[in-house]
Amino acid sequence: METIKAVVGILKAKDGKFLITKRRPGKFMSGYWELPGGKINIGESPEDAIKRELNEELGIMVSNTNFVRSAIHQYPDRCIDLQYFFIENYKGNPNGIEGQTLGWTKINELTNYKLLPSVKDLLVSLSLPSIYWITPESEHYSEQWMKKFDEKIEQGVKLIQLRAKNKIDDIFIKNLYTKCNRNKAKLLLNTVNKTFKEEYADGWHLTTKELLSFNRLPNNEKIIAASTHNLTEVFLAKKLDIDFVVLSPIKATKTHPEATPLGWGYAKKVVDEITTPVYLLGGMNAKDLNRAIKIGSQGVAGVSSLL
Repeated sequence: METIKAVVGILKAKDGKFLITKRRPGKFMSGYWELPGGKINIGESPEDAIKRELNEELGIMVSNTNFVRSAIHQYPDRCIDLQYFFIENYKGNPNGIEGQTLGWTKINELTNYKLLPSVKDLLVSLSLPSIYWITPESEHYSEQWMKKFDEKIEQGVKLIQLRAKNKIDDIFIKNLYTKCNRNKAKLLLNTVNKTFKEEYADGWHLTTKELLSFNRLPNNEKIIAASTHNLTEVFLAKKLDIDFVVLSPIKATKTHPEATPLGWGYAKKVVDEITTPVYLLGGMNAKDLNRAIKIGSQGVAGVSSLL
């Protein structure tokens, strides 16, 4: 089977929109939308290839690039070995030099396009932080609980899961959301009374039981994440087009001593199998963050100290 080495460029505008292009008729996967890029020539470095490709395709002169990640995508008749670059600085206005259609889109608008596999996952990944903090699941109205929440906001946490096994008051949720919004943090609800219609939330987090109960997700433009514990559940989340998953437990924990740790090797296996962003949970701390990112995960999640 043929293996094709290629590069991909990620251009982001000041309004948060990403540039995507539509593959022309007659090309492999024609009609699909993708990120701009192309094949690496023999003897050409990936950095030189992305600069050349974006000049030929878009008419721009790229000065600085930042390597994001590599990924291999298997098709029935070929294997595509991709290297992704964030394009930090360029001159000129992107145009469809080769006759391709261009589009600028936000993350929540990606469902409007027929995308190549993994494009949505990659762009969602770029919009997510490396730390996902989960609130304590009880005593939400206590002074101690709120103090912990405020501390995390002040520390710069940008993605928070409000976890609760009891019904939470809407006004309380609104106040938390207001604090998050003021500090450019996102709040996901993992509450027993979530309706997927809450106005004061950036999205929802599904328990594993909820994940297994869905044949299709509620129709909305907000984030939906899910808890998983094995590759089967991860594949289900991928099939449902979940935005990101949390995989646990990676290491042994005091809160769930009966749970068998999955281990770092299994975590890497999961990350290698899918392009959906994966947070690792279970015994994680700040020291584990670099290791988690090195194996290709989005980062770490946890209730205790992560910073």
